[in-house]
Amino acid sequence: MFGFGKKKIEFVAPFAGTVVPVSEVPDPMFAGKMLGDGYAVIPYDDADQLAVVAPADGTLVKVFKTGHAFSMKTAEGVEVLVHIGLETVELKGQGFTILQESGSVTAGTPLVEVDLAAVREAGLNPITIVVFTKKGQIADVAVKAGATGAHPAAVATLA
Repeated sequence: MFGFGKKKIEFVAPFAGTVVPVSEVPDPMFAGKMLGDGYAVIPYDDADQLAVVAPADGTLVKVFKTGHAFSMKTAEGVEVLVHIGLETVELKGQGFTILQESGSVTAGTPLVEVDLAAVREAGLNPITIVVFTKKGQIADVAVKAGATGAHPAAVATLA
């Protein structure tokens, strides 16, 4: 009833930036949690390149051929989607370098490199969204909003 004894999983930011709740993403599909609850990270304005890392330990399930998104499953079975930028699929892979396509990963493993300058030159928003896509897996998400640091970006409580 109160969540006592429920398993909690810590998720890191996929890169340095400012963490915000998914409800603050300037896209109605993500902000409305249609793909799931989660959090997002806004890269710092002075960043030109990003190494996007795994937000948790688990298995990399799929990396989209354009490099703009990937999905993974945590060791606890939680399904996670990381979407790099808004409308970045339109770049057709330009500015994205896939570093790993499948297999086991640990939190912090670099998976995709992004040329932020190319994303911004195309007029696209580089905010990166991390959502828990399978309904019923997550009971609550506590987002640690603000600048990334030593703490996790979010803690998800399993249902």
